[in-house]
Amino acid sequence: MKASEIALLVGGTLEGGHDPELRGVAPLERAAGEELTFLASARYLPYLDACRGGALLVEAALADRGRTTMPRIVVRDVHKALALVLSALYPERRPEAGIHPTAVIGREARIGADATIGAYAVLGDGVTVGARSRVGAHVVVGDGCVLGEDVVLHPQVTLYPGVVVGARSVLHSGVRAGVDGFGYVFVDGQHRKVPQVGGCVIGADVEIGANTTIDRGSVGTTEIGDDVKIDNLVQLGHNVRVGAHTVIVAQVGVSGSTTIGVGVTLAGQAGIQGHIEIGDGATIGGQAGVLGDVPAGAVYSGYPARPHRESLRAQASLFQLPKLIKRLRALERAVFGGGAPEE
Repeated sequence: MKASEIALLVGGTLEGGHDPELRGVAPLERAAGEELTFLASARYLPYLDACRGGALLVEAALADRGRTTMPRIVVRDVHKALALVLSALYPERRPEAGIHPTAVIGREARIGADATIGAYAVLGDGVTVGARSRVGAHVVVGDGCVLGEDVVLHPQVTLYPGVVVGARSVLHSGVRAGVDGFGYVFVDGQHRKVPQVGGCVIGADVEIGANTTIDRGSVGTTEIGDDVKIDNLVQLGHNVRVGAHTVIVAQVGVSGSTTIGVGVTLAGQAGIQGHIEIGDGATIGGQAGVLGDVPAGAVYSGYPARPHRESLRAQASLFQLPKLIKRLRALERAVFGGGAPEE
């Protein structure tokens, strides 16, 4: 694409007098002559002078900072503009529609128009696959599962029986959904499994990262709302409910029967105790351990999780502990001389 075409696509302004043809996108420190590069933060200004890219996508607030001979495409928000550019320069290749001859299709399965079923995929009895959906190689879709239109299941996804996946949702490799929840009772000296007979419903426009696991309900349903974005290696227990537009980052673990509100952010490696509620719009910091309810709009961090400012103060006090111990020992020596009393 010409730089002028990109500027038109993203609603930006082309400055610098040149209109080069661009064939890719690269970061400032690696960009070459036919690549678009970008500047969204002042911390990367030191890389600008040595950059040899073909053109620079830059936020208006940074457009006049730093030196460059590259033509500039000035926009309000680089990240939003970059999403449009990447889609245009790297168009997704759709596989040819149809059913691979090695796929196994169960009885009374219904496959919509222009759907793709990959090599060695297994679809159980009574499965519904929506129009234009793609089921990758070695995917297993259990009996009675329902996939909406334009769903993408990447290779080696496993859906246990009865899972519902909404339209346009994407499940990456290794996702396991509808798995039995972790439910046991201790009877006669041993653990006995409690049958997990509930459902698992994933909404529309959801994206779930690689090797994430989602349990089915023990009784009732595990629910993932519309437009939820889940990173790799996340565990959601049985009967968890996740509200729409929530973001869950890698290695988060959510115990069973927890309710997560709309527009919540759970940062990496946070651990959420079961049977609690996290209110709409709340943010949980990385590696936080949440042991109780979190109010709507609150920001919690630390272990045990508490309001973020309170957590920061507690952490700062902990860092002062070695100095306080030294001062205490100095006071003991001053009061008791060389022989301070033993603890």
